Amino acid sequence: MHGQGTEFAADMGTIEQDALQDPSRDMGQLELAILRRGVDQRSAGRERCSHCHRDPLIGERVYDYGQGSILCELCRPRGGESPAGSRLVHGPAFGHGVRVVDQRAA
Repeated sequence: MHGQGTEFAADMGTIEQDALQDPSRDMGQLELAILRRGVDQRSAGRERCSHCHRDPLIGERVYDYGQGSILCELCRPRGGESPAGSRLVHGPAFGHGVRVVDQRAA
């Protein structure tokens, strides 16, 4: 029994040494993969300027040129042609606020 315990301790020492050397690299790669997946998921639903590829800021006006092409305020002069429309960029809470309706007069 003494020999089995010694072998187990030797194996654990090897595992611990490997764990001390590899986990930072392995965990770093795992964390990086999770971070990239999260960033990709968040950016999938966002609109970006077709020219400079930056996310327009909340309150900034964007110009629609059709077929999913939008230009931000900074790139609009480069569009050349007149936009089909424009709109303000709203934050994520837009439309989810509480609207107080005064019904005392009714």
